[in-house]
Amino acid sequence: MAQPGAQPGGQSNTTAVGDAHPKCIVVAVDGSEASNIAVEWAANAAVKRGQPLKLASAYSMPQFMYADGMVPPQELYDELEGEANDKIDNARAIAQNFSADLQISHEVRESSPIDFLLELSSGAEMIVMGSRGLGGLSGLVMGSVSAAVVSHADCPVVVVRKDTQVTEENKYGPVVVGVDGSTVSRQAMDMAFREAQARKAVLRAVFAWSDMHVHASYAGLAESQEQFDSLVEGYQDLLAEELKPLVDKYPDVEVVEIVERDRPIHALKDAARDAQLLVLGSHGRGGFKGMLLGSTSRALLQYAPCPMMVVRPRD
Repeated sequence: MAQPGAQPGGQSNTTAVGDAHPKCIVVAVDGSEASNIAVEWAANAAVKRGQPLKLASAYSMPQFMYADGMVPPQELYDELEGEANDKIDNARAIAQNFSADLQISHEVRESSPIDFLLELSSGAEMIVMGSRGLGGLSGLVMGSVSAAVVSHADCPVVVVRKDTQVTEENKYGPVVVGVDGSTVSRQAMDMAFREAQARKAVLRAVFAWSDMHVHASYAGLAESQEQFDSLVEGYQDLLAEELKPLVDKYPDVEVVEIVERDRPIHALKDAARDAQLLVLGSHGRGGFKGMLLGSTSRALLQYAPCPMMVVRPRD
């Protein structure tokens, strides 16, 4: 039997305003400080890209309200929905500070945040999420919600920590992208070029490599430096080859090529210290393989010095 407030098809207490653009920027809203900073970032991105913004907020009935066959009263559903709409109103005011002409829609739903955001991701340009806040859609970096959304969304996901907000020092900083030669890395590069063009920012393309065998075999040999230089030159050529199609596609984007003999996490953190965005492909080959499931991705999502966009493989 349907619970009070439930609608057919399992979607309950859903409020939608405006027709969402098929490629809108969706931002998760929960009223926390981290969420508010994510709204600011998403609004800024929407203005620079000329795309609409969609504010999304989910609420859920406490499980104890269903104990012993109890049916929560409709008034409680209405109260929870009202609180979510208040958060949406506040987020709208934050977004409109960037531009009064920004096209904004919203959706409020009784749902798990994972199901809600993954459903919205199928028609979104990107999902933007705050981390280390309060409530159901924040505090996500180390939790199951963020892991599920970052790993399974049908669009790129941007994680904005509350300590990585835009400042005077980084607001005009570069966009940084990790390059490893994989298909998904190329997809991440395309997103990074688009972001750099929209933001009129320099693009830093980082190729990181680590080969302990070279170090152990050549250490102390007179020819080691020459062979090392040849290896580095090969990686520089590889990076230039990866970038060429996008350099031709986005001729107005200034590109800085960086080849580092270091772990990817260290190379990317260093390159992103003054950046406004770090873009990374997931499930690629080479240095970034399996990042979403391991300590490297968790560390970058938690400790990257700027907002981070994760791009998953797409057909």
